[in-house]
Amino acid sequence: MPLFSQAAEEVIKIHALGWRDGGKSANQWRASLRDYAMPKIGHKRINAITTSDILALLLPHWHDRTETMRRVKQRIGAIMKWAIANGHREDDPTLTLSAALPKNGVVRNHHKALPYSEVGSTIEKVKASGAYWATVACFEFMTLTAVRSGEAMLARWEDIDLDTATWEIPGESMKSKRPHRVPLSQRALDILQDASRYADRSGLVFPGASCKALSKNALSKLLRETGIGCVPHGMRSSFRQWAAERTNQPREVCELALAHVNSNRVEAAYQRSDLFELRRRLMEQWAGYLAADKAEVRAIR
Repeated sequence: MPLFSQAAEEVIKIHALGWRDGGKSANQWRASLRDYAMPKIGHKRINAITTSDILALLLPHWHDRTETMRRVKQRIGAIMKWAIANGHREDDPTLTLSAALPKNGVVRNHHKALPYSEVGSTIEKVKASGAYWATVACFEFMTLTAVRSGEAMLARWEDIDLDTATWEIPGESMKSKRPHRVPLSQRALDILQDASRYADRSGLVFPGASCKALSKNALSKLLRETGIGCVPHGMRSSFRQWAAERTNQPREVCELALAHVNSNRVEAAYQRSDLFELRRRLMEQWAGYLAADKAEVRAIR
């Protein structure tokens, strides 16, 4: 029967195969378990650990390090599920902890986003900033397509079909590791047309200096230096709020536009289509809304 410490290492090795962040996740798992779990239960056999053991290690830090403790709890739960699958125990002692842990009212931090009514004027502000062309173009393209900043910064010409106005992001570039088709609005195509004048041997749509990709923090730096109170990822939140409040598109279409994976297995089994044409209409609506917002800003000036 393995010790908890041995089981933890096995689980980390299994999950590490799917982690794409250069080992950061594995290091975070090891560090959090080392600091909070191992001193209490690392030496115990995996089948001998009880709910009270886990409660005892979480509770002293629950109020001042709530988010860290939640992650420790989740990681212990994953290890327990591995133990169940391997016949080492029959239950997961973390499952009943929620009722025993205090509801301390800690609010989770979300990515800072703008009201969707301000996104069009934000694009205008960015374009007037005098920043490097690729950074500015990438920001607008990212906003129009509602993709993650890394996906936009690493967009490659080989994945874009201008004739069908489609961008096919390969699975290895996606957070979900699943390929994602993005319908390109006319404004997105205009940006690509402009970007093609700067095409270099890197194959990147928005290359940085010396045929290299833009800096990982290029878009964040752009927004910070322009005095815009959000982060790049917040544009996705603005888009989702707009889609919910200003369109009649079904929820499934809006979620697929963000490449969100349906967590409901029954729904996912029946929803085989990526609703591409409906998403194309939605993204053209979004581009039209932003263009109208920008036109209003220019008229006020």
